[in-house]
Amino acid sequence: MLTIGIIGGTGVPDFEGLEGALHKHITSYGAALLRTYDVGRGADTRRIIFLSRHGLDHNVPPHRINYRANIDALKRMGCTALLATAAAGSLRRDWEVGSLVLIDQFLDFTKGRTGTFFEQGLDQPIHVDMTEPYCADLRSLLQGTARSMAMDLIEGGTYVCAEGPRFETAAEIRMMAQLGGDLVGMTQVPEVVLAREAEMCYATVAIVTNLAAGLSPAPLTHEEVLEVMQQKLPTLSKLLFTAAQRYAGKDCPCQRALEGY
Repeated sequence: MLTIGIIGGTGVPDFEGLEGALHKHITSYGAALLRTYDVGRGADTRRIIFLSRHGLDHNVPPHRINYRANIDALKRMGCTALLATAAAGSLRRDWEVGSLVLIDQFLDFTKGRTGTFFEQGLDQPIHVDMTEPYCADLRSLLQGTARSMAMDLIEGGTYVCAEGPRFETAAEIRMMAQLGGDLVGMTQVPEVVLAREAEMCYATVAIVTNLAAGLSPAPLTHEEVLEVMQQKLPTLSKLLFTAAQRYAGKDCPCQRALEGY
């Protein structure tokens, strides 16, 4: 049975309307709570493993998420690919609040997180290639699914990952924009890197929840982020679950990322 993981970010604690078995998976890095759904029939059956990035009660801040436990658990549950969501502030005035963006690059401004599985007990250093951090095949799947659903999905965007949990200053946002950033958030790194190290395909749909600091006419609040996420949740859920059911599990370079090591 093909197995694909879905990682829900801010405002996505679970997917309503579907019943799945909740269980705790213990890894070498800690525990992860996963919910399992079997969808489809016969040869078309897919197993979808859902993980809430911030915990079921949404009480884990981005800099304290156990990214290694999450990714390791999804890998050990048989996932070959991961679809994720991410709330983000826009560095572009032309990307309106509520826009969905299929990101293709990132800039890493984190500073206190463990960002790799490969720290000790190695025969040699392992340097995973991140030229194209988001899987081209999964991005194509999501884009094609969005088109078939007459859904607007912006193709391509650079996500700037900040450490958090505070929001950014206006000066930081100006710098990030000058460096080529389109969106800013706090969760893509090291998640996307760990997925590549675990040889899983990975793609993220980012939701513009606000204009970033200095562009927004008002101070930023977490409440506005949650409000936009709740508005977009039905659309986002439909996109991800439809794409998951269409996932063919074909061979992909992401799943051979450690060849040579």
